[in-house]
Amino acid sequence: MNTVELLRTLVAFDTTSHRSNLDLIRWIASYLGAHGIEARLVHSDDGAKANLLATIGPCVAGGIVLSGHTDVVPVDGQDWHSDPFTLTERDGRWHGRGAADMKGFIAACLAAVPAWRGLKLQRPIHLALSYDEEVGCFGVPRLIADMRTRVPTPALAIIGEPTQMRIGLAHRGFYGHRTVFHGRPAHSGDPALGISAIEPAALLIAQLGRLGRTLATRGERTTFNVGRVLGGTAINIVPGCCEVLWEFRPTDEAGTALVKREVERMLSALPPDVKVETAQLAGVPALTAHDDGLAVNVARALGALWPPGDIPFGTEAGFFQQAGIPSLVCGPGAIAQAHQPDEWIAASELDAADAFLRGVGTWAAGPETPA
Repeated sequence: MNTVELLRTLVAFDTTSHRSNLDLIRWIASYLGAHGIEARLVHSDDGAKANLLATIGPCVAGGIVLSGHTDVVPVDGQDWHSDPFTLTERDGRWHGRGAADMKGFIAACLAAVPAWRGLKLQRPIHLALSYDEEVGCFGVPRLIADMRTRVPTPALAIIGEPTQMRIGLAHRGFYGHRTVFHGRPAHSGDPALGISAIEPAALLIAQLGRLGRTLATRGERTTFNVGRVLGGTAINIVPGCCEVLWEFRPTDEAGTALVKREVERMLSALPPDVKVETAQLAGVPALTAHDDGLAVNVARALGALWPPGDIPFGTEAGFFQQAGIPSLVCGPGAIAQAHQPDEWIAASELDAADAFLRGVGTWAAGPETPA
């Protein structure tokens, strides 16, 4: 099967994040099995979803990880001109949910498998496919933990998010939180009998905004957003509860640590009679790769575009980097088409991915790794 045929099959699986991805994962496992490759499934706690890990070539250190997520965003409320789960060609563009983000990359990897199998690989090629990236990167930590116990340390990882085959070296992280303030409700005719939960929530919101502006004046790119505030019951009742959903996007681990310290300080300074509970809903580490490292040298040698491009979105690359695997982002398609109605990937992008992955096979079969 060629890349388009495989993409057609992958798009037909509705792997919207609120659904199971098992049918798709099992199909890929069967496809790999038909080519003599064993695929390992790493399930979620409820068993409804799974990551997939497969190795082509020898089980030795120094291989390459090709990683992608299998889930897609919803199509609800979008005005599509064709069935989102039927790959449709129009004017050199292949339309379908996930075509760009990021089943196009996965299809190209699968299409390369027969050729890779025909080579005498000196280094392994690891396929690492995750679940629930779109809703918080919940699957990939489990995938990487399993990989570290079963796979000798790879030399690099390429996360095939849509960059139009241009190397991406850095992106901000994403940390989403829910903070709930518990006060004491009372009739507003005598507010002293109650404890407002909204007032300390407003104080936190103001302080987050102030911290964001302070960092901006220092030239730092860490940003903050308060996405939802929900509190109180009526205008004449002192609010007993208030929930704040907020997030920050740091440029590196130092920025992450700084924000967490500052927020802890803010919360500790609130009135002691207000109970505060904060939970992290999602945590995606930033990516900060070196422009002269092994991962870049290999990717450039394989035909990835240079100079590096901006990545205005989060990826799973930071997780691989935290695990000690030099990582970068590079894949077919444009992020501008991701999550949109009539999502599409250009046929030329799939061709470029095919060429790049042929190069991966040549590199894995070669005697030396570029320095």
